[in-house]
Amino acid sequence: MRIEIMDTTLRDGEQTQSVSYSPLEKLHIARLLLKDLKVDRIEVSSARVSKGEFEAVKKITEWARHNNLQRKVEVLGFVDGDISLKWINDAGGKVDNLLCKGSLRHLEKQLRKTPQEHVSDIKEIIRSAEKSDISVNIYLEDWSNGMIHSEDYVFYLLDSLKDENIGRFMLPDTLGILNPEQTFEFCKKTVDRYPELHFDFHAHNDYDLAIANVFSAVKAGIQGIHTTINGLGERAGNAPLSSVIGVLRDQLNAETGINEFEITKISKIVETFSGIRIPVNKPVIGENVFTQTSGVHADGDSKDNLYFNNLLPERFGRKRKYALGKQSGKATIKKNLEEFGLFLSPETLNEVTQRVIELGDKKENVTTEDLPYIISDVLGNDTSNYKIFIKNYSLSLSFGLKPFASVQIEIDGNLYQETSSGDGQYDAFMKAIRVIYDRLGKELPLLIDYQVSIPPGGKTDALVETLITWSINDWEFRTKGLDADQTESAIKATEKMLNIIENNEMKIGGKASPNNTNE
Repeated sequence: MRIEIMDTTLRDGEQTQSVSYSPLEKLHIARLLLKDLKVDRIEVSSARVSKGEFEAVKKITEWARHNNLQRKVEVLGFVDGDISLKWINDAGGKVDNLLCKGSLRHLEKQLRKTPQEHVSDIKEIIRSAEKSDISVNIYLEDWSNGMIHSEDYVFYLLDSLKDENIGRFMLPDTLGILNPEQTFEFCKKTVDRYPELHFDFHAHNDYDLAIANVFSAVKAGIQGIHTTINGLGERAGNAPLSSVIGVLRDQLNAETGINEFEITKISKIVETFSGIRIPVNKPVIGENVFTQTSGVHADGDSKDNLYFNNLLPERFGRKRKYALGKQSGKATIKKNLEEFGLFLSPETLNEVTQRVIELGDKKENVTTEDLPYIISDVLGNDTSNYKIFIKNYSLSLSFGLKPFASVQIEIDGNLYQETSSGDGQYDAFMKAIRVIYDRLGKELPLLIDYQVSIPPGGKTDALVETLITWSINDWEFRTKGLDADQTESAIKATEKMLNIIENNEMKIGGKASPNNTNE
């Protein structure tokens, strides 16, 4: 069973509140969807929206034409004579996803037309589209309500259009009202009545049932599913592609053309462009979903991967992690120490485990990078792994002037000092450090993410936690700092980074950096 995937991140997904992509961002996402992720089709815009949308569609269709992908790029059009068709044609589009009324209530209350008039208008647009060499798919907007309250109208519409030149009939649960039983019943009834037609199902997630409804639709014989990256979309969003692919492959043994390994990459890019963070517990793509917390789970995985399921992280370009905290056991600590190539005596391992549990009880966020320092503390020397100390720094911020930072650091007992300006106090601090490192011929990692938060349970005057993600020679790792001042907490995280880099200098120089579970 082969299921076709149409992704509407760039149309329905952009209807998420506060999300708006530039034309170049849309082009970049379109390329990734079609070339890297290999979805079957993409819906990139609604006709007549704005000048910016027109330019975006034009860029995408021009690229698609050069790559022989024009018929995979679709635009939402309206039953408005030739207005939408002209817009699509002028933008280089070759597929019109025509938005028709799938419920009698929508037809009578919004368009104020009879079913016969609506069918006539649709047929007229299909004729015009044929003359312009534009293919037509049909959306039955509010189809779910149509099947509940006006089934005769829905089937009248399909009976009237089934012999027209229409590629796909697309059945949206526009308001996300269906449950899996209704979805199966309505889809099965429709597919059985028109076995010669191609039907897509378009789910919304208002009741958190989008994925369950996708499952039921495919079980009923639906041939195509609509998705968005990260589940973006109006209100509660659409069916996320990442979850759809997992369900189709693992629960229904269905085939798609999707390159699963690219899912995480495009999810992160859409997260960046949209400004909408991926929830940490989002299946497949969330930060925590391949992290085992229980020490019992780590022990079982060490013995025979007892707590693995078919959603293996490697399928999606991810790695499995073992969280450190109050539920950690010795097996969890061992799993994390393997990342550093460290092995401890049973006595030391017991003490380190207890220390991690104590920190977890205090709601401390223990990371893999903390382990060497915890080990040092357990062995009686908190600074045995430190080779670099930030001895002094002075930060200045004046109205109308660039921020300045003067920094003094100690490296292997030698003091170095530098002053630099920057776009902010921390930027000035980092530039001063970089000048020192450049002078010494040392390499610094790139800062690729910077998160600031009040720790769980904190108040507005609580300590600030700064979590910084760094990357050097394909090694990605994180450090954190805690302080009442945001900049000072970032400096503490940076001092930890400098020591991690220094302690792994030979490995990094040899391009054999330790793998890190916080990637």
